[in-house]
Amino acid sequence: MSVDMAPSIGDLEGKRLSFQEQLELVKLPREGQAYRYMSTRSAYLPGSDFSKGKELPSFHTAAFGGHVYAQAGLAAYRAWREAEKDKGAQELERLDIHTINGYFTRIGLATRPFIYTASPVTASRTFSTVSVTASQPSVPSYSRSADHFPIEDASLPLYPPAFTALLSFKLPEPDWDGTVSEQEPPPQERFASILSSRKPEEWLPAPPVDITGVVEIVGDDQVGTFPIADMKKVDMKEYNEGKPVHQRRELLYYRLLKPLPDSEDGTSGYDANAHVLVHAFVADRNGLLMAGNHIGLGWSLGRAASLSYHFVMHVEAKAAVMREEDGWWMQEVWFPRAGRGRGIVESKIWSPSGVHVATEYQDGLIQGFGGKLLKEKDGQDSRL
Repeated sequence: MSVDMAPSIGDLEGKRLSFQEQLELVKLPREGQAYRYMSTRSAYLPGSDFSKGKELPSFHTAAFGGHVYAQAGLAAYRAWREAEKDKGAQELERLDIHTINGYFTRIGLATRPFIYTASPVTASRTFSTVSVTASQPSVPSYSRSADHFPIEDASLPLYPPAFTALLSFKLPEPDWDGTVSEQEPPPQERFASILSSRKPEEWLPAPPVDITGVVEIVGDDQVGTFPIADMKKVDMKEYNEGKPVHQRRELLYYRLLKPLPDSEDGTSGYDANAHVLVHAFVADRNGLLMAGNHIGLGWSLGRAASLSYHFVMHVEAKAAVMREEDGWWMQEVWFPRAGRGRGIVESKIWSPSGVHVATEYQDGLIQGFGGKLLKEKDGQDSRL
């Protein structure tokens, strides 16, 4: 994700979109061997969605990085499915998303669409790769509302890519009896004493902008308009108290806002791989901001921006499917390294039944302000 200080665009409460609405793609004409797609909806803009009366005078200009990350994955997935269809691949021969390795090279603008170009790089029966780039028009959209982008936007001149990624696709392994599977105990067991204190839905909402100073100003009850998933943040303050940063943990429950197809029906364009992209979308939220809080920049964070983000699936895509009856999924987050203006965020994605489904590894800028005193808190000076 990326954060910079700039004017808020006001209150948008109540406009929470599903995966299908938020990440909808329109297919564009191919260019040679490259498949092309365009986004149709504005990317989520953190900090623009505080409830009325709680707006801040200035905040983000950069769109939520998880939008382009997941949507680029969707474009690459669609391109690979088209390539498989051209080859006549049968259902059991289809490959699933294995890894997404992404790099953020420009700030994304929420008021302009993303144009995706996806190209197969390598192709084999069991393991293949697809590259994808995301660019935005260098001039404003034809849309009067800066949303619901018209197809005419695809003909506008483009900035250099804002995001590039390489995805790998893998044939699912047979699920034979006796297959070796090892993992650490899930957080549902390790943090049972904390988690059992209330139901998942009773925890406070994950903050729209999880910066200590912002949360204290606007309150900890802000839901915002974060799309696709409902997220709750577990209170880990007592557990983290007195521990070095690398031993601290943040836990977030999440589940889909609206149902999402999990099997290809020939019309929806979605299958279990779309659920993989939901997890990747969610995992990018607030990670660098929480890292800033833990390293002492909760009242003086000047900038947080993703540089690279890697997402690895440890199971087949069907094991990532999110069904309402299964309950809440969990993201376990920690912060193993910070320095030289950068920080690392790692997290594990856990299923409701305690299966370690995926791992995230993110490197990004985490930088404080310099200058005049912003606030004195707990006997320490934080500088803005």
